[in-house]
Amino acid sequence: MEVTIRDEGVAAAASSAAVRLLDDGVPPRLAAGDPGLWGEEAAAGAATRLGWLNLPLTSRELLPEIGKLAEWAGAQGLTNVVLAGMGGSSLAAEVICNTADVPLTVLDTSDPRQVRRALADDLERTVLVVASKSGTTVETDAALRVFEAAFRAAGIDPGDRIVVVTDPGSPLEQAAIDAGYQMVVARPDVGGRYSALSAFGLVPSALAGVEIGRLLDDADEVTPLLALSAGNPGLDLGAVLGGAALAGRDKLILEDRLAEITGLPDWIEQLVAESLGKDGRGILPVVAADPSGARDELVVAIGSDNGDVRVDGALGAQFLVWEYATALAGRLLEVDPFDQPDVAGAKRNTAALLEHPAAAESPAFTDGPVEVYGPTAARDLPGLLAELLAAVPGDGYLAVLAHLDRLAAFDAPVPDGADFEEMTDTWMAADAATLRALLALRTDRPVTFGWGPRYLHSTGQYHKGGPRNGVFVLITGVVEDDLGVPGRPYSLGGLQLAQALGDLQALAGLGRPAVHLHLTDRVTGVAHLLAAAQEA
Repeated sequence: MEVTIRDEGVAAAASSAAVRLLDDGVPPRLAAGDPGLWGEEAAAGAATRLGWLNLPLTSRELLPEIGKLAEWAGAQGLTNVVLAGMGGSSLAAEVICNTADVPLTVLDTSDPRQVRRALADDLERTVLVVASKSGTTVETDAALRVFEAAFRAAGIDPGDRIVVVTDPGSPLEQAAIDAGYQMVVARPDVGGRYSALSAFGLVPSALAGVEIGRLLDDADEVTPLLALSAGNPGLDLGAVLGGAALAGRDKLILEDRLAEITGLPDWIEQLVAESLGKDGRGILPVVAADPSGARDELVVAIGSDNGDVRVDGALGAQFLVWEYATALAGRLLEVDPFDQPDVAGAKRNTAALLEHPAAAESPAFTDGPVEVYGPTAARDLPGLLAELLAAVPGDGYLAVLAHLDRLAAFDAPVPDGADFEEMTDTWMAADAATLRALLALRTDRPVTFGWGPRYLHSTGQYHKGGPRNGVFVLITGVVEDDLGVPGRPYSLGGLQLAQALGDLQALAGLGRPAVHLHLTDRVTGVAHLLAAAQEA
């Protein structure tokens, strides 16, 4: 595992930060699990959240149990693995399986169409992994209930098809015991976003066909280095992240186009944003973006020389080193990297809206199949997008947040006359990256894209707890073929809309500028939005 700094300014900032960390004896203290590294107020919580440091060793105890699960699934012919989990309960497994090129269907959504598609995909050979640390995650609970009903309707005993991963003592653990589901109990001293090498990352990956022991081997090789004062990749990367942010380079552009690892920036995004975005501080990860050369950008490339910093290493080592580095950056920024104090507000709003849905409002204006809600002086979509881009402060960013079908929402024609010559990504089809890129062409500020509700479990913390310099666009769409949630008084479509509006309320309550775009027809609405972004 190696971290190479290719920019003189970054090198100077990282050197200064490393000296601070070494003077305080941080590397050996962190390797020993010292919970006092982040201050007195954070010590009690940190003391219960440092088990990730030992996962390369402790997770080996799970390998026989997980191996038996994989053998059972193979013997039953269960080759279609569906993972219902949010944030840290699914992102690592998605990266692991994509890198190993084995199929895994991730349901980190409340979109009815996306869930219906998963239900229709060879249910006879499906094994569902239900992953939730708390055991109360609303999206995961909904997916479990929908699949239980679908299995029963197909004459399949859910007890023969469902595997649960959760913390000891959670409501989900007891529900799994009562239902007779197979279960792997995770370590309670590992937070969700630090759980890549725990049961949450390993169980679904093994069921999908990944040799998970190799991940632990790679992490184990780098573990002894993390206590050193020299040749410590975690110290090097942590000093880069924290030192650069303190020097004003707090927009982390993650570049992986030439990497053998597939999708690591999506996992890093959650880890960094949710760990560090609080108390008005933080580091904003920006995925799938070309650097603009702005003074506040830090470009980190995975396995290539396309950035200010190059990070090389196998996937298991990458997981552990990025976790270690994020914890160090938290100390440098003087934030607790293990809590998420601003996530609960949107959850409370969602629960309230599910119980008492909001009264219908009149849109500020309607442009074709797109209704616009929120404060704006614009009267059409191009004008609105131009207005939003102009509202982004000089140190800020624009966040596009889409509560739609993550895998098919942007299956729409490319707008006529679109000019993508300035884009370096290969153009294949209209997708979410296209919308982000079209907007990014019109500003030198970062444009991020988040899929709802998964971003609520990652960048949602940064949006509300980080620097107050974001401008937000939330997108929802009409639900034409909704899906009820058995045993709950709401549908998936109702949950999806409540989550979007709940987050909108949370942002507005904190004074964050935000507008809501509702697509009255999802297909033509997306095409209309892409055309407006081209024109803005």
